[in-house]
Amino acid sequence: MDKMPKLAQLSNPPNPERISHTLRANGKILLTGEYFVLDGATAMALPTTLGQSLRLSEATGSEIVWKSYDPKGQLWFSASFDLMDFKAMKTSDQTISDTLSSILKAASRLNSDFLSHWKKYKIDTYLEFDKAWGLGSSSTLISCIAQWAEVSPYHLLFDTLGGSGYDVACAQADGPILYQLGADELNIDYVEFEPEFLPQLYLIYLEKKQDSKAARDFYYKNRGHLNGALEHISKISESIPECKKLSEFEKAIEEHEDIVSKCLGMPKVKGEYFSDYWGSVKSLGAWGGDFVLATSEAAETETRNYFSQKGFTTILKLAELMRSESHAEVGV
Repeated sequence: MDKMPKLAQLSNPPNPERISHTLRANGKILLTGEYFVLDGATAMALPTTLGQSLRLSEATGSEIVWKSYDPKGQLWFSASFDLMDFKAMKTSDQTISDTLSSILKAASRLNSDFLSHWKKYKIDTYLEFDKAWGLGSSSTLISCIAQWAEVSPYHLLFDTLGGSGYDVACAQADGPILYQLGADELNIDYVEFEPEFLPQLYLIYLEKKQDSKAARDFYYKNRGHLNGALEHISKISESIPECKKLSEFEKAIEEHEDIVSKCLGMPKVKGEYFSDYWGSVKSLGAWGGDFVLATSEAAETETRNYFSQKGFTTILKLAELMRSESHAEVGV
């Protein structure tokens, strides 16, 4: 991966900038509980070694100058915001700047001291993954801004983008978690997940970026009567860390696929794309896009060749992407 681009160096600047600090958040993978975590089902989520960082510097002035870079160091978004009302004075993308403005406003409501000083703030953010991958470009941003503003990332999320909050929990987690959104509280439990079959788990990108809000709206519109689905999903989530054999894991994720397919009336990804595949395939997050999880007892070369021949060339090993306490510093 290319290194982050260096901040521009000015010769003899009249107002030397002071680097305050750099903040960072992990990306996320929702292994189980997609959709149903919104209704209180226990979900298993994995923080990733790839995430996003935010670098802050201050100078004399009265604006926020924002620049966002992709993993190759290319600028993909820029804007400047007025400190009075957080409206964008200049922007490369109005939709993104509107969202960012709403997050900054919400953070200032949660902490009245945040951005209350008359300064120029230079913010540079660095994604460590392709923003189309669905690994949490929004949740990592929420986490970084919450750290900067010294506010709860959950309050900031619920006041702005919405969702269950599992992704924000992953943003600062050192390993896999079981996450449950309750009526009045969040339940987060760290679990171990480093089974012997971990090297046999692959992530395949379906080349389609899903819209999280659209997926949530679809779920609420089509879920119907859940008929015990929440309890069943929760039991599957809780059983995953206990799986010792690949066959046990495959049985669990196939049951999970059956439940989601039946409740939402959606086709399972294996039947739709990989009907002749020898292992199990599970959708992750919003069905129909982003990544799927595949198991394989075949050689890695054979497994990669299968998906490549189907036209899917972004193939990652879960063991290399998943953050765990044994390699918690990877990607920082």
